[in-house]
Amino acid sequence: MAIAVDAMGGDSPLSVQVEAAVKAVNDFGIDVVLVGAFEQIEETLKLHNYDSDKLRIVNSTETVEMNESPASALRQKKDSSIRVAVDLVKAGEAEAVVSAGNTGASMATAKFVLKSIEGIERPAIASIMPSVHRNHPFVLLDAGANTDCKPLYLFQFALMGDAYARTYLHLENPRVALLNNGEEEGKGYLELKETYDLLKQSTLNFVGNIEGKAMFRDKVNVVVCDGFVGNIALKV
Repeated sequence: MAIAVDAMGGDSPLSVQVEAAVKAVNDFGIDVVLVGAFEQIEETLKLHNYDSDKLRIVNSTETVEMNESPASALRQKKDSSIRVAVDLVKAGEAEAVVSAGNTGASMATAKFVLKSIEGIERPAIASIMPSVHRNHPFVLLDAGANTDCKPLYLFQFALMGDAYARTYLHLENPRVALLNNGEEEGKGYLELKETYDLLKQSTLNFVGNIEGKAMFRDKVNVVVCDGFVGNIALKV
């Protein structure tokens, strides 16, 4: 399995990405493709020892800045490191992409190039969060990809979170909760009320609303919210 790494994205591009790629190769035997400015990556790699059969470089000539518009990056920078990395997945040369760069551009590029799976309109960022219950982390999504969400999007996030918890956390019937300003049914703004109804009528193991103060101590497995709230929760 090969992982494509956007070497040019993030607050500290290149050095951190190269070091992480080398560590992944040396510690876990993972095949890594570093995407970015070939000569700069090659020069940085000289500082490290690694298995050259498991790490290669693919050149790209453009970089998406952290403050750049996702739409602009998608239209105007077709040879950016994130675009080339995602193209590698589409071509079957990599199975996944890792990027610490512009979140909006990463999401837009992935959706445009790879498309969504059937029945899912928006991708979401899923983050594995710790809880006070040892060995019982939970999945939080969306952690920042979509700041404005329709009820249908939130419902689909719940479906993806359920699948992720089953696969990654090895849970048979994950407990799914909706992040809200109160536990009672009927709390929150209109979109959250409509999302609650969708989840209640679904086959998911929906346990209702959950408040921010409770999600780290309650034994829920998936917490659903929009990207604006989720990103704040992630960084608190």
